[in-house]
This record gives sequence, structure tokens and C-alpha cells, in this order.
Amino acid sequence: MAQGPAPRTLSDDALSELLRTQQFGTLATNKRSGHPHLTTMLYNWDAEARIVRFSTTADRIKVTQLRRDPRAAVHVPGGDVWSFAVAEGEAEVSEITTTPGDAIGRELLAMVPEAAKPEDEDAFLEQLVAERRVVIRLKADRLYGTALDIDG
Repeated sequence: MAQGPAPRTLSDDALSELLRTQQFGTLATNKRSGHPHLTTMLYNWDAEARIVRFSTTADRIKVTQLRRDPRAAVHVPGGDVWSFAVAEGEAEVSEITTTPGDAIGRELLAMVPEAAKPEDEDAFLEQLVAERRVVIRLKADRLYGTALDIDG
């Protein structure tokens, strides 16, 4: 039986680049039972700080889970089905943005890609307050992932 190529471990730089170029990933948190809770989310990767940031609302179950158990990971698919990156570490949840333009609101605004920046920043910041938005900051202490170099 012919054996195909083995998966190739991606370097830290390649993993960081994959995290930078993608927009969506699957955040894994831990339920009280120990089972994983998975949520596909838009994220922002800060390579220098090694932080993955997510915007969510304060009433989401993942917020409750992270406050109880901060261990988390995000899985990001590569450009094909054969590659992926995972960032894992401990997450912290910010306070709720309560005043339009406060530090949390500004952090959330900075997470928006340039092409999607709101025309009316003031209205956007007010909306974040109305939605009770928070920032999840996943400090990546480990990156791993692979690619498989095959055609098809």
C-alpha cells in the first residue's frame, strides 16, 4: 500500500501568518462538564502581543465559561482542507463597554478590519454599549498546526 506525504509542521512564523490572513476561527471553551463548547467567530490576531481578540456580548455562555475556566483555544482553517493553525492559552474577558468611546469600545473599534470600518464611529460606539459588548483576549502561549503538501 502506497503511503502519501506526511503532514508538514508549520513554523511559528507560518502559523502567525495563517492566523493573520484568516478572519474566522472556531473558539473552544470548556463546559462545566468538561466537554468542549465550540463557536465559530470572527477574530483579530495581534502577532506582536500573541493575542487573539474576539468581540462578543456579555450574556454569551462562552463568557461565563471563560470566567470560570480561562483555558481556551481557537482553530483556524488554512487555505485548503489540509492546513490549519491552533492558538491555545488562557483567555480574559474585558469589562462591558459602558460609555461610547471608552477604552473597551476603542479596543473593539480597532478590531474592525480597515475595509469594514464604520462611517459613523460615534453611532458604532453607541451600538457596542447597547449590545453590552466585551473583548475576549486569548493570550496564545502555544501555536501549532500543519499543512499537507498534496494535490487535490
